[in-house]
Amino acid sequence: MGSRQVTSWHGKNITVAGLGVSGISAARALAGLGAVVTVVDNGDGDAHRARAAELAGRGIEVRLGRLADGAHAGEVLPEGTELVVTSPGWKPDSPLFAAAAEAGVDVVGDVEIAWLLRESRPGRKAAPWLAITGTNGKTTTTQMLASILKAAGLRTAAVGNIGTPIVDVVTGEEEYDVLAVELSSYQLHWAPSLRAHSAAVLNLAPDHLDWHGSMEAYAADKGRIYEGNTVACVYNVADRATEDLVAEADVEEGCRAIGFTLGAPGPSMLGVVDGILVDRAFVENRQKNAQELAEVKDVNPPAPHNIANALAAAALARAFGVEPRAVRDGLRNFRPDAHRVAHVDEVDGVVYVDDSKATNTHAAEASLAAFETVVWIAGGLAKGATFDELVRKSAKGLRGVVLIGADRALIAEALARHAPEVPVVDLERTDTGAMLAAVREAARLAEPGDTVLLAPACASMDMFANYNKRGDAFADAVRELAAGKA
Repeated sequence: MGSRQVTSWHGKNITVAGLGVSGISAARALAGLGAVVTVVDNGDGDAHRARAAELAGRGIEVRLGRLADGAHAGEVLPEGTELVVTSPGWKPDSPLFAAAAEAGVDVVGDVEIAWLLRESRPGRKAAPWLAITGTNGKTTTTQMLASILKAAGLRTAAVGNIGTPIVDVVTGEEEYDVLAVELSSYQLHWAPSLRAHSAAVLNLAPDHLDWHGSMEAYAADKGRIYEGNTVACVYNVADRATEDLVAEADVEEGCRAIGFTLGAPGPSMLGVVDGILVDRAFVENRQKNAQELAEVKDVNPPAPHNIANALAAAALARAFGVEPRAVRDGLRNFRPDAHRVAHVDEVDGVVYVDDSKATNTHAAEASLAAFETVVWIAGGLAKGATFDELVRKSAKGLRGVVLIGADRALIAEALARHAPEVPVVDLERTDTGAMLAAVREAARLAEPGDTVLLAPACASMDMFANYNKRGDAFADAVRELAAGKA
């Protein structure tokens, strides 16, 4: 499905799957353009009913819970549906989508709708998209990019899998020169028409395989971000899989492959030389010349994986023509979100760091590598992950490990195989005091100069509502520990 195929939305029968933020956003926008919209969702709680009532006031039909025939609303394709718009979390094998396929009806996501609607406001030019995906670092890199673009005086916003729904942004009143767009593998799966100005895949590691079915399918969905790029496909020199995706992409004539590396860059790359972030891609005579962009100390925090994020953001900004000074100023102005390698406190010479956002092994590995000696707090829901490679690579820096959560035994087994000499505390408790107990055990294992690091390598939902709540619990526990030492 491409943008030229939608000449008018008026009267088009569209089913929106999911009554979450992105589903509501798409339903409102499409109904506003004259489409006949039906929203379906298997939920039927008070929050669902309140949202349904709000949409009903806009002439949008909402079907919740079980229907009269006993079937779930989210599994039945409404009669006459011409297009299904799905929320990102709905799996491709959902019964609703099987019914759509049987009826010859396309299924797309909210990002696809945003792409098709980006020129829907008369007299307004659509803003180009600079797009970012990867297993880890997407949000930070997107926010860094937006900060750089703002420092260049451009009207921009960080959108997509972050902040305001992207449909609301492209159809809203505010005009933008360029958008920094974070995209998940889910969103890319359902966005066949997307054609970014430039895009980056930061890294690839096994994640969400229960949704995609295989690593190959996951990587292929990530790689969709490069399709049709016009200026630059940015890849990670240290992660060959990202470069392979560039090689497989069908891009516009003249689009370039641009690498980023923590080492000295070759031509058509950005990298680091003597503590300086340098550009050998967007300069004249890149075989011999390099342009200084910023210093490593301008990156907050200056951990290796975050420097890589900064280089990727800089590459996309430079692809859009941003001057070096704006790259430096944008990185200096950037402040990371909470729970991303966040310094909480120092107690008795031990630093406590909250990286609750490290919800998979790839993120935890990067976090552990940023510190010399670590007492590691880990565990939660593994989501099918294995931990042998993570432990093997990180073992030499481990002072001790405190394990929490439902799947902690998987990490304990990997530690027994690859780091048998490292002390391990296995906490069975899952009550609200479990994190305080974990922090106290970590403090007992730690020595002055160590870092106690919450980088769980697992999802949080076994014990906490989300990774934010888990990080908050860690920070509260550290503050209680510090108060007890006062």
